[in-house]
Amino acid sequence: MNGSLHVGLAALGAAIGVGLIGLGATMAVGRNPGAAKAVLVQAILAIAFAEAIVFYALFLVPK
Repeated sequence: MNGSLHVGLAALGAAIGVGLIGLGATMAVGRNPGAAKAVLVQAILAIAFAEAIVFYALFLVPK
């Protein structure tokens, strides 16, 4: 029960981060459609880093 709160908050933060990354990528491609491939690569990397926070939180759950 002790680790539930910080894992939940980490998951919430990661979900918000992924949403903001998607919003930014969509706006960037809307402004410059020719850069879609480069924006997609950067967005995927950023999403992976944002989701890694949840794995760190799961790893640090007290047992």
